[in-house]
Amino acid sequence: MNRKMSIWWMLLIAVTLVGLTTYMNQTEALETEPLIAKEVYREAQNAVFYLRNVTESGTLRSVGTGFLLSGNGKAATAYHVVQGAASLEATLADGTVVKNVKVTSYDEQTDTAVLQLSMPKLASGKSYSSIPLRKDPVPHGERIFAIGYPLKNTPIITEGIVNAPAAEINNRERILISAQIASGMSGGPVLDENGQLAGIVSGSLRTMTGIHLVASTKQLSDIMN
Repeated sequence: MNRKMSIWWMLLIAVTLVGLTTYMNQTEALETEPLIAKEVYREAQNAVFYLRNVTESGTLRSVGTGFLLSGNGKAATAYHVVQGAASLEATLADGTVVKNVKVTSYDEQTDTAVLQLSMPKLASGKSYSSIPLRKDPVPHGERIFAIGYPLKNTPIITEGIVNAPAAEINNRERILISAQIASGMSGGPVLDENGQLAGIVSGSLRTMTGIHLVASTKQLSDIMN
């Protein structure tokens, strides 16, 4: 075999290998796509907590969901979940109870609130799990996931799409999503396919069955800053 023929065969083999690698990567991505919900939940579950709103007399005012934004205990929820609370108590995914949760800032208009959890007794060198914030707004049709606590010991994940990225509802901007939302999930995180925070569960629309309201990460960032 002459040199030109050898070079030709080497080029053919290289092109074939590149094409095969690309095909295998695409095939692998398609095969793992149905597992996205499982992966998103696995990554976020330890950062989501059950939140109790307690009155001055010690009775339960309301319950909801919150989630951690940083390893030092900064967290977020919907404002209506913590409104009027004499004290707040968070129960983490592993059952750890964190009392005296503080509201550090809030915006009633956008229904967002920033919390601070005290550091529990964690293993040396460890901190809270947290959810990263998405920087870009979500577009129409993007797949999203909502996580929350309809029951104290029963976190759930639901799946849907972004029906509208910016809708004016009662004089405030809201993201509209189709993921199912049950009572108790208010204040929980809405995550994109990369596990990043896309918004906070805020409420539901009586005029649109199955469509729910979400506060955006921009609205959360505004009160964090």
